[in-house]
Amino acid sequence: MATAVQHPTPAHQPQEQQSSFINPATAASTSSLPVPRGPVNARLNFYAAPADGSAPFYYVEQPPPGQPQKNYGEQALDVTIDDLRGHESEFTLDANAFAALAGVPSKMRYEDYDDDETVRREYYPEVEKLLLENVPGAQRIFLFDHTIRRADPNAHRAPVTRVHIDQTPYSAALRVKQHMGDEAEKLLNGRYRIINVWRPLPGTGPVRSFPLAVADSATVRDEDLVGVEHKYPTWSGETAAVKHSDSQKWKYWSGMLDDERLLLKCFDSDESVGQWGRVPHTAFVDPRTDGPEWPPRESIEVRALIFG
Repeated sequence: MATAVQHPTPAHQPQEQQSSFINPATAASTSSLPVPRGPVNARLNFYAAPADGSAPFYYVEQPPPGQPQKNYGEQALDVTIDDLRGHESEFTLDANAFAALAGVPSKMRYEDYDDDETVRREYYPEVEKLLLENVPGAQRIFLFDHTIRRADPNAHRAPVTRVHIDQTPYSAALRVKQHMGDEAEKLLNGRYRIINVWRPLPGTGPVRSFPLAVADSATVRDEDLVGVEHKYPTWSGETAAVKHSDSQKWKYWSGMLDDERLLLKCFDSDESVGQWGRVPHTAFVDPRTDGPEWPPRESIEVRALIFG
């Protein structure tokens, strides 16, 4: 059961973190800090509809003069989030829309992630291989973007502390049309999925602050999901905001290590599993690691179109 919170305290806002970026040279100084395990009661931010009843929107970049960045609000609730550590094999992409993989090798170093071209050239092939080997039925992979996030006030992209799904059925089809050119219509007639691959940056694990929470997709109702127009300067996409429901079961993977990966399925065109083909997720402030002594989480997510 969730508990409504009317006035979130400033300590639960990402911009309040005052730590510096981690790197392998300084990570050793944090190694003595404990890694919290087990269930945790933490605050998650769910969707609250626009007061005027209008369709929700969000400007990804600077909004036009006189327009707000977004026209909808948030409902902050305290939710119990269970630890999936030790239960990884109980969850699959088809049944729950997420999967936890351990022992994943990588040649990437911390500093390699400072350059986007290096990420595309060196890390993308690792992700493609991982997906082909671990996503049942996958025959072809197209990686269309990535985001590096750091829980630091000076970071370009911070962890998203809002429950959401990156794609809706509309925007998933749009992604295929955007990226696959003349092949798009043929590919849209077969099975296609969008899956994010999430990991901590090398040398920054185990993750202690701002871990990632996921809702077991089998516990999420369609009526919990609300399409939000994402407005770019020359086009519009769509994400799904998420309303809270007591049926939702939340999980996190405590102390994620450098060789561990979370696969998050945002869309699946196969209607036999499509009902569970979307996983709400969000970063959250773990009250056990909410303070300047805790190293800020640093992570990368790569987004993939998967055909077959």
